[in-house]
Amino acid sequence: MKTSKRLKLEAAGWAVGSAVDFLGLSKEEETLVEMKLALADSIRERRQKENVTQQELARRIGSSQSRVAKMEAADSSVSMDLLVRSLVVLGETRQSIGRIVARKPHALKRTPTKR
Repeated sequence: MKTSKRLKLEAAGWAVGSAVDFLGLSKEEETLVEMKLALADSIRERRQKENVTQQELARRIGSSQSRVAKMEAADSSVSMDLLVRSLVVLGETRQSIGRIVARKPHALKRTPTKR
């Protein structure tokens, strides 16, 4: 966010901070959120690369298309186990999954909130 925009928002009574600040996440919680986002992004990327539909992936993992959509959106109701299992079904190895969770984390965006 541009400094000028941030200053205008703050002058209007808005607080500008990250999702971590807003939610009051601990470092551990932030790490888990970043890992979940990385896994979810990787499922969508790998599925599309392999030309697999959400419905086909759902069939392979014994789930529903709507659940796959939730997985790709990193919905809070989706377990890390299901994310990892789905990547394995799509052909990822333990080593590649390790690289996925180890890569540079998402920037949890800075957003304005009214004070």
